[in-house]
Amino acid sequence: MWDVIKSRGYSLASGILNSIFPSICPLCKKHSDSYSHSPICKSCWEGIGRYSGPSCRVCATPLVSEYAAVCKECMKDEPPFSLVLNYGIYSGALAEAIHQMKFYGIRRLAAPLGKLLLSLEIPECDAIVPVPLSRKGLRERGFNQTLLVSKVLSKELKIPLHMDLLFKRKDTPPQIGLNAKERMKNIKGVFEASGRIDNLRLLLFDDVMTTGATVRECAKTLIKAGAKEVLVITLARSSMV
Repeated sequence: MWDVIKSRGYSLASGILNSIFPSICPLCKKHSDSYSHSPICKSCWEGIGRYSGPSCRVCATPLVSEYAAVCKECMKDEPPFSLVLNYGIYSGALAEAIHQMKFYGIRRLAAPLGKLLLSLEIPECDAIVPVPLSRKGLRERGFNQTLLVSKVLSKELKIPLHMDLLFKRKDTPPQIGLNAKERMKNIKGVFEASGRIDNLRLLLFDDVMTTGATVRECAKTLIKAGAKEVLVITLARSSMV
């Protein structure tokens, strides 16, 4: 009964807030009708779906053929992480929501985005580790979007959040526009691990995974520092092979 009252109260509050602070959905150009994931409207948000097609059983790269089990990159160069859990494809409303959070500072989107990940079968882990920003990147953006979503996961899954295990010790040029080889070179050696990591099974969160260069380097750093295992969880993958 209390849950129903709370839900109705939240819906009412959301409607009031949205009427006071109206916004236009960047996807359909209609007025947003839900403050929780505004500016994206309810209809467009409900169009976000979990990817269920064929994918690499290691890194979750979407594959063209349902008969393929492992992508060529994982066969050629075994990653330091043991598994990637991915929610969807970086397109449509999911891509727009991530974009709005990262580049327009719509921090409230961290909660509904984080809750999308709860539909994944997440194994038991000792801690959640967000992919860090450099000090310069954090100053420029004002927040780390991976930390915001990681807080949601930590709260919902009752897994400790360790935001001080992994650091990005130097700034790097943006990965956008670089190929896989350039991305690996760009990010090589920029992360540093500290604290009590020995024998921990860690869940590393990144919002978007393209070639996997960033999470590979993060996982390698954590394993080298003593982590027993690193699993990766992402909101979206952006490539198909």
